[in-house]
Amino acid sequence: MRGKSDPQAVLFTAAIDLEQRIRADHPLRAIKRMVDEDLAKMSRRFDAAYADEGRPGVPPERLIKALLLQSIYSIRSEAQLVERIDHDLLFRWFLDLRIDAEVFDATVFCHNRKRLEEHGLFVAFFDGTVRRAMAAGLVSADHFSVDGSLIKT
Repeated sequence: MRGKSDPQAVLFTAAIDLEQRIRADHPLRAIKRMVDEDLAKMSRRFDAAYADEGRPGVPPERLIKALLLQSIYSIRSEAQLVERIDHDLLFRWFLDLRIDAEVFDATVFCHNRKRLEEHGLFVAFFDGTVRRAMAAGLVSADHFSVDGSLIKT
């Protein structure tokens, strides 16, 4: 029997466990474990980069993980990345972002980039994590291009 679409909007939904929505063998699972371990080790460095007072911002761990997704999925801009985070359950799961949580604005990257660079947080994360990912066989040796530039690993 042919199924039919139900155009009626759902007012309430049962709790959705993002962990259960991501298949057990998804390649991002191994990457997420590794990334979360590396970012946890950098906690003191993040603390040193941010003030103790003021309005809380987007966690730097989330920004770095988002930029990693941008790289993995070849997303051309931070605006497109934020749009993808907004509607993609896989991205929300990877970023530990609840399904009903507001997604940050793309300008958050601009506001935080200098601080993350000045404190060496990008370099520390990407150098260490990429090295570990290569050792674990999670990185391909294939060549690829970004914005027309050939990148050779």
